[in-house]
Amino acid sequence: MKLPSSDGFARGFFILSLALIAMVYGIVSSWWGWFPAPQIGEAHRTYLDVSRNWRNDIGLEPTRHLVAPNDQGAATLDRGYERRPGTERAPGYVLIAGLSDDQDTSVFAVRMMDENGDEIHRWPINYENFDPETPPQNVMLHGMEVFEDGSLVVTFDVGNAIARVDQCGQTMWSARGGFHHSITRDGAGGIWTWYGEDMVRLDEETGEKTFSLNLRNDIIAAKGGDQRGIFDIRVRMPGDAAEQITYLDDPFHPNDVEMLRPELADVFPMFEAGDLMFSLREPNLVAVVDPQTGVLKWWQHGPWFKQHDPDFEPDGTITVFDNATGAMRSRILRIDPRENSVSVDFEGTEAEPFYTWRRGKHQTLPNGNLLLTEAEHGRLLEVSSSGDVVWTHDMVWDAESNLIVTEARHVSESFFTGGIPSCNNVVASR
Repeated sequence: MKLPSSDGFARGFFILSLALIAMVYGIVSSWWGWFPAPQIGEAHRTYLDVSRNWRNDIGLEPTRHLVAPNDQGAATLDRGYERRPGTERAPGYVLIAGLSDDQDTSVFAVRMMDENGDEIHRWPINYENFDPETPPQNVMLHGMEVFEDGSLVVTFDVGNAIARVDQCGQTMWSARGGFHHSITRDGAGGIWTWYGEDMVRLDEETGEKTFSLNLRNDIIAAKGGDQRGIFDIRVRMPGDAAEQITYLDDPFHPNDVEMLRPELADVFPMFEAGDLMFSLREPNLVAVVDPQTGVLKWWQHGPWFKQHDPDFEPDGTITVFDNATGAMRSRILRIDPRENSVSVDFEGTEAEPFYTWRRGKHQTLPNGNLLLTEAEHGRLLEVSSSGDVVWTHDMVWDAESNLIVTEARHVSESFFTGGIPSCNNVVASR
């Protein structure tokens, strides 16, 4: 029997050692985020994204904007609008933002529906007018705010613009940049939204930035705030205690900001008019901050999970859209910030499924009902204060799919100063 040579043994030992070192480095690099773990992870995510959505990205089918109906809706073209008997709907109109079903006119649209669920006006939203460098099929219309003159302000996920358009969809102004998620008016000529990790106020007439508050520099590091422990949840511990900790990817995911208006200040004695409430999805945090000092006046982590859209309410409470991601049953929660008590206004049931694992908006209506967007099932619904469903509206794309609903807004019958918006270029709903 011939024994292996010392050179062959050394070569095998060397190869085995390299394999062991590579395995150990792979485990450690994955844990600590060293090269090439982030690059491999990003490449894998990109591959999965492209394989699922290549038809969208070359303009064949808008797969990034389509979702399956929930269990309540059968797969049929006529599921559309359904009014429940014996219930009282809030009078007025509902505006719905999302993908257009007539893309010869525009990729995106905002539709206005009457009390019968019929479309009575449409704003075409041409993203390419605001940002000609980004393929419009790869972004998503998200935030929307409506004005009494029939104009709208809109923002986009994965986009690079915010814009105001008139009632015919013509650009009044636009601004380039990473504006995203919700838009709220402050009642004093300004609109609030997020620009990256900055809460920004824009002049609603010009789009010019008039105020900015940075999450990391102005709030987390606020002098006298001692607030680091409230935010530094998604961080990586250093190997050396002298090193500075590092944040994980997308540690905050800010998704909403709104100002406390003067007319509501009296019912929130712990706050002042002009204070800002904001939502950070990843740390499950809703908070109110003094925008002049960056010091928090109130904050709470959960019990919501991956939440959206906290709102100041006229009774001195705060309502939150609790996605409850993974629980398969989303909720609308009501918080009393004076007592930190939490109650449930509405939640899905087996008989009335209601669940969106991401996105989602809610609005308290004048009669106490709630307008809800079930984004990831492409459905809107209005529910009464007692939890009864008043109507549902599936945004039908085809027999198998609905369009994602990113935003819906109720306005009263007298909201528009010039009457119902109209334009000769309005596209009829199919």
